[in-house]
Amino acid sequence: MSFWSSFGPLTAFALVASITPGPNNTMLTASGLNHGFRRSIPHILGVTLGFVLMIGLVGLGLGVIFARFPLLYTWLKYASAAYLLWLAWKIATAAPASAQAEAGRPFSFLQAAGFQWVNPKAWIVAIGIVSAYLPHDNFLFGLALACLICGLVTIPSVSLWTGFGAIMRRWLTRPGILRGFNLTMAALLVASLYPLIMEARTH
Repeated sequence: MSFWSSFGPLTAFALVASITPGPNNTMLTASGLNHGFRRSIPHILGVTLGFVLMIGLVGLGLGVIFARFPLLYTWLKYASAAYLLWLAWKIATAAPASAQAEAGRPFSFLQAAGFQWVNPKAWIVAIGIVSAYLPHDNFLFGLALACLICGLVTIPSVSLWTGFGAIMRRWLTRPGILRGFNLTMAALLVASLYPLIMEARTH
């Protein structure tokens, strides 16, 4: 299989993976609501470039390390689950947007980029891209193009979710409604752990 024959399927896979609900999009929606779109731009860029870096490192051999040391991958999964639950709690208990603008801070670029390493969906997508869409011939060239494609697809996809949250900020002015929105986002973040729970039950 050549890279060019998998170009279309890879692009479609990257689009579906980046625009469907998951920890990144849930958190960016909440960030758009609580902080506005402009203040969430570092979060958007951190998600995009952090994910692209993950794909590159997985392609360069990080997946081999996990294959040799499966316990390391297991520890990472449980650490990821614990961190996501903590983030869900922070979103659920966030102050209303008016107070949050003064008291809270959105994710920084480095925080968002670092979050990819404890994001189960990011791991699944990165490993899937490397294992299913990259050819053995001209592997490094294919990996570089895959990183470029994923970056170009991810940034508008996650921006849409952030923009949705920012638009909702204009309409959700009542503290009770805002709290309900944040609780919904927190519940979706917890629901994103479903694949990990099912995987644990099968072992």
